[in-house]
Parts: sequence; C-alpha cells; structure tokens
Amino acid sequence: MSKMIFGAGSILIGSMVVPALAADKGALPTFATLNAARPANLYSWMSPEIGNAWKSGFRGQGTTITVIDDFRSANANRGNLGNGVQNLRHGEWTRLQAGMIAPSATLASHDFYSARAVPLATRGLNVLNLSYGMYAAAGFNANQIGWSAQESSIISYANGRGFIAKAAGNDGVNIGAANRGGQVDYLNAALTGKTSAVFVGALDRNGTPTQKASLASYSNKAGSQSAVQSRFLSVGLRGDVTGLYGTSFAAPIVSGYAAVLGSKFTSANGTQIANQLLATARQDTIQNYNIAIHGRGEASIARALAPVSIR
Repeated sequence: MSKMIFGAGSILIGSMVVPALAADKGALPTFATLNAARPANLYSWMSPEIGNAWKSGFRGQGTTITVIDDFRSANANRGNLGNGVQNLRHGEWTRLQAGMIAPSATLASHDFYSARAVPLATRGLNVLNLSYGMYAAAGFNANQIGWSAQESSIISYANGRGFIAKAAGNDGVNIGAANRGGQVDYLNAALTGKTSAVFVGALDRNGTPTQKASLASYSNKAGSQSAVQSRFLSVGLRGDVTGLYGTSFAAPIVSGYAAVLGSKFTSANGTQIANQLLATARQDTIQNYNIAIHGRGEASIARALAPVSIR
C-alpha cells in the first residue's frame, strides 16, 4: 500500500487542515456503539501481549473509549487492519483500531467539528482518544488560547476523571517545539503536567529484547521537559502491514490498553491507569533507548496487568 502519514501534524486531523480554534458548527452529537458482537482477533500489527490479556478475561468490559475525531468529512483513507481493505474517515479508523484492541469496551464517537463539550460515561473508566493536534503560531502559552468547550472539557478531565491518550504528532520534533512551519501544538502544551494524560509516540515495530524497535522517523519525541518525559509512551505501529502511518494510530493502541487495564482494575481512575502503564513500560525493547526520545519506553500491557492491585 502507499505510505500515508496521519495524525497530529500541522493543525491536522489526519491529512486534513482544520481551524486551530474552531467555532461550534452544530455538527453531529456524540453517539455510542454497542459492542457485544465485536470479536477478539489477533492480527500481525498487534503486540502478542494483547492476545494473552484477552485469554485472561480482560477485554475492556465495563469501560468506555470516546474517540474525538473526524466522523463526517468527505475525506477517506485506504488501509487494512486485517479484516480487508477499506476506505474510512480518520475517526472511523481510530475508533476501529481502539475497538480491536479492547473488543468489549463501549465505543463512543465525538465529532471533532462540533466543538462541544465531550460527555463522559457515568460508570466505569473513561478513556479519551485524541488523534489530532491544535496548532497555532509559536510564542503563546496554553493559558492564552481561547479553547472551545470541547478542548476545555478534555483538559479538565486530564487530572484523573478520564484517561487521555494524545497522539504525540508527526513533525519529528520534541513535544512543545515548533514544527518547520513555525506552528506549535497547544493541545500538547495544555496537557503537559496533567496526571491522567499520556503522550503517545510511534515505534517502527513491536519491540522485543532481541529485535529492538526504533522511534519512527516522523514521530515527535519526548524532548527535554521532565513533565513530558515522565508521561510519554511509545508503541509499535506496523504501517508496512496496514498502510496506516502516523501517531494517530499509535494513540488508539494505548487507548485500548487503558481500557483493557480498566477491565481488571475496575475501581482505578484515569491517573492510576496512566501511572500503571507508564511505570511498567519497557526500555529493553528499544534500540538505543533515550528518555529524551522515547520517554518511559514501550507500553507493555502484560506488565501493566501483572500486579494483583494498583494504587
């Protein structure tokens, strides 16, 4: 398949330019998709660890993954996550991927263009997937941005009310740095230091101690800020298999992992889930591991599930 890179790149949802501070356009409301019929199938782009989690009975049941993304534009992209070649919108891809990792989680879709506050489920762990960036010219701080109700709600949830997986971005720069166009992702800035937000970078494969992975060339890096380094994870992204490249497709893997973890630790909040994934990340599966590049390392659902309880 042709190589296409999607994700938080330059005021981007996927490959589509959007207003950095979009006004409410009265778009589609959030809706939930019931998921009793979703099978748990292990595909080659996935880490084998997820199959073992399913066999242990942890499939995301009792949790809700809300995907904030494009669900209504005319832009469709071609890919194959193992169930045949499809042409889907960006949000349809990220929702599908998260649901394949956590096949018993409830999936909720929030159209990005609504700019409306994102609602949370009243029971169980809430996981929010953000495979987009909010870009503007460098020189501001996050407190100077006039956020819509959508981003304001997301930022408010990031101190424990929900687990947030934020795509790191596809500019090949440190999080917080300007890209080649002089633009900064201020949503990354607003989430820096939040206790239940995790930045997600992309590796070129699922690493093992004998076949180590490297950060994908396009993926943003953890950089020098300790507040980012301590909350940065990476996962293998097999674009060579799926035709889908970009940290947009790394974030839903971590969203799925969080939901699977929440189906074991049913009373844990978003901060506890985030801390567990971060504390159990692996460095021995990454070539020339460097905290300024890879943050805490490669997410390991097997290690995260291992304890009897978490705090």
